[in-house]
Order: sequence, then C-alpha cells, then structure tokens
Amino acid sequence: MPDSTDEDNIAVSVIVPACGRLDLLDRCLDALVRQALDPRHYEIVVVDDEPNHNTLHLVSGWRSRSVERGPRLSYVANPGPACPASARNRGWRTARAPILAFTTDDAVPDPRWLAAGLAAFGDGADVVCGRIQTPAPARAAERPLHAPGPVEAGFTSASCFFRKHVLEGLDGFDERFSLPRAGDADMYFRLLEQGLLIVRAPDALVDYPLPPPPWGASLLQIRHAVFDALLYKKHPALYRQMVEPRPCWNHYAITGLLLLALAGLLAGLPVLAGLACAAWLALTARLCAQRLRGLAHTPPQLAEIILTSILLPPLTVFWRLAGALRYRVRFA
Repeated sequence: MPDSTDEDNIAVSVIVPACGRLDLLDRCLDALVRQALDPRHYEIVVVDDEPNHNTLHLVSGWRSRSVERGPRLSYVANPGPACPASARNRGWRTARAPILAFTTDDAVPDPRWLAAGLAAFGDGADVVCGRIQTPAPARAAERPLHAPGPVEAGFTSASCFFRKHVLEGLDGFDERFSLPRAGDADMYFRLLEQGLLIVRAPDALVDYPLPPPPWGASLLQIRHAVFDALLYKKHPALYRQMVEPRPCWNHYAITGLLLLALAGLLAGLPVLAGLACAAWLALTARLCAQRLRGLAHTPPQLAEIILTSILLPPLTVFWRLAGALRYRVRFA
C-alpha cells in the first residue's frame, strides 16, 4: 500500500475503460507507462466493463513490472451498467488525484500526453481538451457518419482532462448514453452551459487508429441516432447549433415516397405508384451521388454505396422516431 506521501504526490489519475480487447489494452498501457512524467505523479485506473480474469491478469502483469519505477496501476471491475460512461464514472470516483485524465483502451497516448494536459491547467482551466489523431483505415468504401460537433471541435473522451471537483459537481457522465459519440457531445454541452473554462491542448496528443470499416458500416452506425433524440431533448439549442441545424428532411421524403409507392401498388393505383417510385428513385440517386463524392469508384464500393443508400433513409427515420418515442421528445 502506498503511504500518504505517495498519495500527496499524485497529480493526475488516468481512467481507462476496458471491454475485453486485451491486445488493444496492452498497447494502451504500454504507452501510458512510458509517459514523460515522473511516475510518482500519476496513477492508472483500468475499469473493466466486462469483468473477467484475463483483463485482471493483464493489469496485474503490468503492475508487477512497474512496481519499482512505474506508475501505480489499479484494476476496478464495473458490474454494470456496461457502457463507457458507467466505466468512466466508476473509475474517476475511485481515483485519488485532483486532476482526472480520460482515454480509451484502443487509443495510444503520445509520451507527452499527460505532461501537456497538466501544463494546460496553468491558466486556471476547469477542463482541458487534448487532441486525437486518426490515421485513415485501409479500406474506406464509406465515410463514417457525421460526428457531433464537439468531436469535430476536438472534445473527446479519448483525450480529455477534468478537475475532479468539476465532475463531482456534474455528477459525472450521463450513463443513459451507452455510446461515446453522443455521450461526448452531452458532456461538452453541459460544460458549455455551466460556463466552465475549457482550454485546448494540441500537444496532448492521442493516436486513435481506426480499423477498416465493415461492409455497410453506415447501416450499423445509424442505430446510434436513437441517442440523438436524448441529446436534443437535453440541449435543443446547442444540438441545432453544433450537430444538426435542421432535421434530415431528405431521408423523410425518400421514406415517405417509398411508402407511397408501396401503398399505391397495394391499392391498385399504378399511376400513383409509378410517380412515387420515380420520385423515390430520383432522390435516392441524388443521395447516392452525394455519398460517392470523393470516394474511389471501384465496383465493390459502388455496389456497397448504392445498396446502403437504398436502406439508409428508412433506417434513419426508424431509429430517429424510436428515439423520439423512447425519450418522449419531438425530434425529427
């Protein structure tokens, strides 16, 4: 057990949510123990979102190797709810330092990440936003769906720093957001609404390698839109200002025309069905052309974009309406 002098020396606690990806966590811990900061001045708290012996043994191995010259490492099991926000909350509440640093198990912090983040608090900052660097994946048939404005502006839970009393005052991260994208935006909006001083630290760099997206990545991601309804309910003005200035009416129009064409067929109205189908084809083709802009036009990529462009509008409408119903908000 560390003595009280050791505890007084700890300036920053690093919180790392983990979810069973041992190879990625091992890479992250390797980067964290190599920080250009006196190891006596920081600790690493790994919060296991899928508690298992393998993650515990990995952390124990790093702890035994760094016991003499490395930072203090600790393992915390998160029995639930299983989501990054819950893991971060459990981690910072067990941390001992007045400054809290957050990253993720699939990120690779630069050796000067912690030092640069701490230095940015010198001007009285409440929160420091580090920077992430995302090398392009080998396969880019589709662009990822738009990220919320806060992520584009540089706020991400993969590289951020808080004074502990700030998170105590906010009662931590909202655990209803089980996905980081909307959860990061929610935290950023809450900080803005509280009028807290947010400072950028571009030298607090984290590499965030992205794996090649799976086929039809946009179809897998669109279900996240259900949380946009909650984000809009909590922060309607900031949502419209920074995330989505207006509803995605084109998706509603495409979906409505598709339903009208089907209704015309079922009702035995071929003229109505034909006109609706033609309009649906025109709007879908325009959406497809927009999504193809700037991408390589190889046959597999063309096929993927065409098929996902057909499926994307109705799925988007479904998940947005599901979010509106779930969170009881007028959200389109």
